[in-house]
Amino acid sequence: MIQATGLTSSPRKELPPAVDDVSFEAHAGRVTALLGAPGAGKTTALRLMLELQRGRGITYFRGRPLHRIPHPAREVGVLLGDVPGHPARTVRGHLRMLCAAAGVPVRRADEVLEAAGIVSLRDERLGSLSRGMDRRLGLACALLPDPHTLVLDEPARGLSAAESQWLYGTLRAYAAQGGTVLCTTADPKEAARIADHVVTLERGRIVADQAAADFSRTRLRPRVAVRSPHAARLSALLAQEARTTRRSVEAVH
Repeated sequence: MIQATGLTSSPRKELPPAVDDVSFEAHAGRVTALLGAPGAGKTTALRLMLELQRGRGITYFRGRPLHRIPHPAREVGVLLGDVPGHPARTVRGHLRMLCAAAGVPVRRADEVLEAAGIVSLRDERLGSLSRGMDRRLGLACALLPDPHTLVLDEPARGLSAAESQWLYGTLRAYAAQGGTVLCTTADPKEAARIADHVVTLERGRIVADQAAADFSRTRLRPRVAVRSPHAARLSALLAQEARTTRRSVEAVH
């Protein structure tokens, strides 16, 4: 379980903080989506949680802040941006190096290669990987120490529909085994489709913290109830306006 409390980034010159008093929870056994448009503060929030950026607030991973966990890599698997590593290093060599750094058996490298579906790429150089394969390798790196929690920043960005489906299926299976999954996305429909819970950020502040079903009903397809003796006429006018502005509006009696 993740408990983030009062996350606030350091002030920027003549600008409000990128993240301002953000508090939320991500529970074990669930996929939680941190949703927001580009610039909403999603990545900054993750960096504050992982103590990679200065600011205020605290985050507990199963009751402990990251700096008090003896082996943080074994508790939290992280994917932020592209996979860091020398472009000439092989995929398998990169994973074996991470095994040594995390203190896990070297055979774990081959296990996550298979889990990520990239066994055939084990001898490929990091610099030659496509965007989709880089995302798969990033997930393999996050899973390598068999952590309880996954924190992933837009893991499906740039992936095809099929690759995204595989990725989120893997994350859901991970959560089903009792793990905690927190991932960011800028796509509201994607958040509703892949998450059990959705936390929505706008301009560095939380504007909604909802179960996915409630999010879909109230924010993905907001509804307005109207009582009128001219309901049929109003419905026709709304349909005409929707066609003119090319917006999706459904009138239900």
